[in-house]
Amino acid sequence: MSLDTSTLYLVATLVAALLGVMLLFFGRQERIAALNWWGAAYILGATSVSLWTLASTALGEVPSLALNAFGFVACGMVWNAARVFHGRKPNWPGILLGAIAWVAAITTILPEDTALRMTIGAGIVAIYAALTANELWSERRRKLQKRWPAVAVPVLHGFVLMLPILLGDFLRVQDENFSTSIWVTAFAIELVLYAVGTVFIIFMLVSERTVSVHKTAASIDPLTGMFNRRGFAEATSRMIEREAAAGRAVTVMIFDIDHFKSINDRFGHPAGDEVLKLFAAVVTNTLRMTDLSGRIGGEEFAALLPCSMDEALIAAERVREAFAASGIAVDDAPVETTVSIGVAGGPAFTELDVLLAAADTALYQAKRAGRNRVQAASEQPLSLESGRRKIAGLSGRGHLPSVSSAFRA
Repeated sequence: MSLDTSTLYLVATLVAALLGVMLLFFGRQERIAALNWWGAAYILGATSVSLWTLASTALGEVPSLALNAFGFVACGMVWNAARVFHGRKPNWPGILLGAIAWVAAITTILPEDTALRMTIGAGIVAIYAALTANELWSERRRKLQKRWPAVAVPVLHGFVLMLPILLGDFLRVQDENFSTSIWVTAFAIELVLYAVGTVFIIFMLVSERTVSVHKTAASIDPLTGMFNRRGFAEATSRMIEREAAAGRAVTVMIFDIDHFKSINDRFGHPAGDEVLKLFAAVVTNTLRMTDLSGRIGGEEFAALLPCSMDEALIAAERVREAFAASGIAVDDAPVETTVSIGVAGGPAFTELDVLLAAADTALYQAKRAGRNRVQAASEQPLSLESGRRKIAGLSGRGHLPSVSSAFRA
């Protein structure tokens, strides 16, 4: 059974046009600029192929081939859609360069040298496919396990286009046989599969980006831009595991802004919000980039540092001094900015809740001692898992103490 090449190309263009309309619709609905780029590229590409298929006999050879320049612009738009999706600016010269190269080729190459023209055309599309794959590959903020289809599809598309060049004389274009060759039929089928497969990948990337944005929003405190309690717990659990595997200690700080309620009562909640944002900026700018910090309550903040207790106490004192020195004024009335800090460290694999509880006890000791001070935990907290193992060991020897006495040991 033979397949009519013109019919296959028209089917491919129809599918591409419908997908382009769908991408434009969702791009405007979701306000995603990259979808608009992809949708416009699909529609322009479909228009170019359909005009070339229908008008190639009515127009002269060079004018009909010139219509393909719009298809190369569409390829450049697909590449730039990937750039826009990852927050980069469109490369306008790059969009037009392929079309310019194609027009130059068809106007300078002899009419009988059809094979060279097809080689140049396939090469241009393959280059754009490689640029698209590279754009997706170089964006390393995503897991490669999920990203590989987005990279593989344009690479395979470029390979299919360049296959005649790789195989050389075996698939060399011949004037009288090219329109019915198996290669043209295979490419028409591949064009449909590429159009549909790329749309699936586009929506996969958009869905992944949307999930990531929502997940980030659920982990970030909107006022200060720091981790909220959930985000802080998730981030610190990974750090605790990593540091414990390397045999390094971790230390937790809890910060409580002094007399914060009186600031709200005296100056109003907008002033209180400014104090919270000021303290968040002080913590972020004072601690190291490797330290994790977050807002875990109203005026309570916490930080996890991969360091010893002595180093953490020095860092906590720097935060206290910086905040005290950064006082603000509301209606020319000074606002006192002081903070009380509790610090606690623990052995490897000590759970975050255990460290926070110990640091919280030290924090209240700092408040009872007069506020605006750093207080270290008087006792090193014991890992819950260590306590369970200790209880299990004593139980095996016939001695079963209470849980509280085991953790005090």
